[in-house]
Amino acid sequence: MINFISLSSGSNGNCYYIGNEDVSILIDVGVGVRTIKKRLAECNIPIGLIDLILVTHDHIDHVKHLGSFSDRYRIPVWATEELHNSLLYHPCTRGTLIDCRRIIVKDQEYEYKGVKITPFEISHDATDTIGFHIDFFGEKFTLITDAGKITDEIISYAKRANHLILESNYDYDMLVGGSYPKVLIERISNGKGHLCNNETAKALKEIYHPDLRSLFLCHLSENNNTPDLAYKAAFDSLSEIGITAGDKLRLCCLPRRSMFHCSISDNKKKGASD
Repeated sequence: MINFISLSSGSNGNCYYIGNEDVSILIDVGVGVRTIKKRLAECNIPIGLIDLILVTHDHIDHVKHLGSFSDRYRIPVWATEELHNSLLYHPCTRGTLIDCRRIIVKDQEYEYKGVKITPFEISHDATDTIGFHIDFFGEKFTLITDAGKITDEIISYAKRANHLILESNYDYDMLVGGSYPKVLIERISNGKGHLCNNETAKALKEIYHPDLRSLFLCHLSENNNTPDLAYKAAFDSLSEIGITAGDKLRLCCLPRRSMFHCSISDNKKKGASD
């Protein structure tokens, strides 16, 4: 059984887990080590079993506790060279990752104990931002957590997924009609910030394929979105192409401050059919 766990998703902190009895992967460390340990323990997963950390970018809500985690557990941290160079001087990671650095290159596939991992380009206003496509013994995950716009590359990797973790950050009307200053509204919506519900929903019409079984909407804004609005936008868009979420496609919004745990059968690893 493969466990997908969202330990936290949003500007308050981001951290995701994908693993089974053989390989355990953490993606971003934006929440505290004690919280990670406690929430994994609730799923009967010892924190000491984590094999590696993948880093999407250097914004604080994704790396706030990466330094303390790495300093304690000394496991490999996979990131691009540009991102690692930034983390050398980042206040959250300064001096903690030197022995743990693993350099990866976008669009190049890497293998760890049979799991295949491919980083790819994302448009976002960090030092360097990447998504990940993870072939976990035949179950394919694509994670796109912070993206300013939908690109051909995002579509390409998302269309390979059986399980897609995709940002649906804000509702446009809530953003422009809310209390944020103009400069912040422009930063969020200028193509290097975040995806709005409508952009994500529109992309799903192109992304959807019959082997897509899970769609997890992530990084929802606390001030400019609601789970109901994000869910409805995605649900309605899929309905327009004849797909009813909840039938053969799991659709849900990942919570901001609590854990979400989903167990996924890894029948392909065992040689059985789905």
